[in-house]
Amino acid sequence: MAPPLLPSVLFLLHIALLLLLVPCSAQVGGSCSSARDCGTGLYCGSCPAAGGTKPSCIRNLAIQPTSIVKGLPFNRYSWLVTHNSFSILGEPSRTGVERVTFYNQEDSVTNQLRNGVRGLMLDMYDFNDDVWLCHSLQGQCYNFTAFVPAVETLKEVEAFLSENPSEIVTIFIEDYVHSPMGLSKVFTAADLMKYWYPISEMPTNGKDWPSVTDMVAKNHRLLVFTSDASKEASEGIAYQWSYLLENESGDPGIVPGSCPNRKESQPLNSRSASLFMQNYFPTMPVQNEACKENSGLPQMAQACYAAAGNRIPNFIAVNFYMRSNGGGVFDVQDRINGLTLCGCNTIAACQAGAPMGACKDTGAPNQTPSSSSSESSVNGNVYSGTIEFKTHPTAGASNTSTWSSFALLLSLLLTVKLFASFMH
Repeated sequence: MAPPLLPSVLFLLHIALLLLLVPCSAQVGGSCSSARDCGTGLYCGSCPAAGGTKPSCIRNLAIQPTSIVKGLPFNRYSWLVTHNSFSILGEPSRTGVERVTFYNQEDSVTNQLRNGVRGLMLDMYDFNDDVWLCHSLQGQCYNFTAFVPAVETLKEVEAFLSENPSEIVTIFIEDYVHSPMGLSKVFTAADLMKYWYPISEMPTNGKDWPSVTDMVAKNHRLLVFTSDASKEASEGIAYQWSYLLENESGDPGIVPGSCPNRKESQPLNSRSASLFMQNYFPTMPVQNEACKENSGLPQMAQACYAAAGNRIPNFIAVNFYMRSNGGGVFDVQDRINGLTLCGCNTIAACQAGAPMGACKDTGAPNQTPSSSSSESSVNGNVYSGTIEFKTHPTAGASNTSTWSSFALLLSLLLTVKLFASFMH
């Protein structure tokens, strides 16, 4: 006959083992039935366009590189940008007329920023005696293509910068505003001028930008670029292609193996500017296709890296930024930042204050591939001339499976023993 305490002890051991067997939140690519099955920064979705039929955990949250590798010039980092950030699926019409246009994103600008987006592409027009965010026909905003007054979206940016005093946001304006001082008025109305990065301090001729630490210390945390060259003189707003290199947008920018420069931009391998924008989105956005398109970004990032003379994209602009069949644009951003900031294959492997190449174990090979014949030096960092965006199986997965099987077997044995002890 079992001692009196044995059933209680066995019962507690059984409960403990069952708690151990409660599945941990699934990681990227893990199967799921709802968001509760996935870890932090993931949602449960599928990508039928890429042949996916079963839901899995997909990333929707960026790692901010400045939270790990601090104090470097702004142009050393790579940031996520949403194309037509304002063109939000399901956004109700504000003009009383049903909207007839296309959409590029599916959540609010506030949510985009909270998920790690740090660049917004906004199309601004004169409309209804104000400045509106709008799609256009031949450069004009109509009541059936208009979204919201620009000041409303800019106030979302102000709220985010106010709540996050160490973050930096960049706005790219496709500028159709002709009203005198129209842009200045709308940014002033949104109370954003206190964060304004002055054009007089922007580096020219490809020189490094100030460190992110200095930008935050001076509260120069909002960079604004316009497509209208005249606004530099009239309103002190930086002309985009004086400071930025950019590949072709729309369909020409997603042709495999090709990365032509936008006609307004200097050639991508020019050293006349120290920032590089990689556009990666089709001319006509299709929400259900975006997961497949965004999952193809690694190959295009490599093509643009080569076309830009081994220069990383500082800004990666996409449609439906959360859509992918796994890590998506977040994973690409992590890999680019890891490569350039610390010599590791992902920013998650970087260690604050550690020398280049000193990588944490993240369960996958961390060291970036090296080749003495193809090494390049960009902004003082030496690394391989080839970006590797291969997916590595998560190390330890088999160990986890083995442990789960062992724990399950032990739990079953204890259950049998517990039942037998009560029978006696």
